[in-house]
Amino acid sequence: MCLGISSHQFSEHVGTHWRAGLERVIPAFRSVCGEDGVSLSEAVREQHGRDESVHRCCPPDVVVWPRSVEEVSALAKICHHHCLPIIPFGTGTGLEGGVGAVEGGVCFSLRNMDRVLDVHQEDFDVTVEPGVTRKALNSYLRDTGLWFPVDPGADASLCGMAATSASGTNAVRYGTMRENVLNLEVVLADGTIIHTAGRGRRTRKTSAGYNLTNLFVGSEGTLGLITKTTLRLYGVPEAMVSAVCTFPSVQAAVDSTVQVLQAGVPIARIEFLDDVMIDACNRFNSLSYPVAPTLFLEFHGSEKSLEEQVTVTEEITRDNSGSDFNWARDAETRGRLWKARHDAWYAALALRPGCKAYSTDVCVPLSHLPQIIVETKEDLVLNRLTGPIAGHVGDGNFHCIMVMDPNDQDEVTRVQEFTERLARRALALDGTCTGEHGVGLGKRALLREEMGPMAIEVMQGLKATLDPKNLMNPGKVL
Repeated sequence: MCLGISSHQFSEHVGTHWRAGLERVIPAFRSVCGEDGVSLSEAVREQHGRDESVHRCCPPDVVVWPRSVEEVSALAKICHHHCLPIIPFGTGTGLEGGVGAVEGGVCFSLRNMDRVLDVHQEDFDVTVEPGVTRKALNSYLRDTGLWFPVDPGADASLCGMAATSASGTNAVRYGTMRENVLNLEVVLADGTIIHTAGRGRRTRKTSAGYNLTNLFVGSEGTLGLITKTTLRLYGVPEAMVSAVCTFPSVQAAVDSTVQVLQAGVPIARIEFLDDVMIDACNRFNSLSYPVAPTLFLEFHGSEKSLEEQVTVTEEITRDNSGSDFNWARDAETRGRLWKARHDAWYAALALRPGCKAYSTDVCVPLSHLPQIIVETKEDLVLNRLTGPIAGHVGDGNFHCIMVMDPNDQDEVTRVQEFTERLARRALALDGTCTGEHGVGLGKRALLREEMGPMAIEVMQGLKATLDPKNLMNPGKVL
């Protein structure tokens, strides 16, 4: 008999059926992870039922805090036996409602599994547990001369970043999580523990068997719980330098980006901010950049290689009517520059105090980027919406940060309709409905349009094989 009930039923239903279920299951959970490792508190459940998205809070029925993969496995076996949904929770920084317990169930909060394991300096790799965040890992690595460069902006958990196939500002040089995960330890719905590349394997390449690692990267907790990830590391660059350059048009900024990449410049970051976003960043961070389409750039390498990279890039931007570079050479100035970029969310919110923000992202081939940005800006103006644009222009990926009054139903509807038009505009240009945020709750229909019915059927077949009871983060992705 399945005991899972929806979250609203938990708060309303106090009958003997659910009480009997609690009496059977909660003691079993506590026997695994202790009295302090289980919570039924309404406040705790609500905290674990929401992320940074605009999706409504869907609290789980119970929150558990396992301390090891063995405890995760034991808890999963209990849930599997009683047909209880399992929802993984890292740091709650997701943007598509991926942590909501839409069918109730048990939230596995993995923050207590926070060890950095097996740093191999000579091999440039490390294994971490799911409670380790990006910033915590780089702090741990500070004295090794190594770092992990994938940077989505938020201080997300690294296993959560693997689960959503996150990327960010450095992806143009270092790739996304999909290129940087070497192996995963995963607990399946029935408690089985697997290693996607084989136990302890951490080679830079393999042609052995199916690529199970990339099957779970981006699966958003719907196929299993990631309890360890082995990651590529990189040497800390000898030198870094950043610059800001403004352009007369979106086309000129994107043309510069394409030409820089075509010239073989190994640029580390190349970020686009539209005029509305630059204006917001100026106000929020007390800056004075020209209010125009703008590129934020960063170069990594030796002192000598940086000179060459910068010279080539300056020539290209000048040929596209770009301004002179505004340089940030020392660490403090570079930090302020990139803080302004990472604070774009808060800068956008500050445009309309008291409102909420929703960030949606799409990705298209680089050649189509000017067209989709221009059309998107026209759409925003036509529909009287506030949506500053920032993007990882070197990848063709950009975000609209939609600022809206959640109490204005007309505006909420216009934002929803806009985000669907934006995604379909990307699909029509051979792009994707999400470059890095994931599908979660909000883009399931768009995923079907993007992939087509046969590919969706294959995904559903994989899901049914690994999770026949549909317990792993149900209601997400598919």
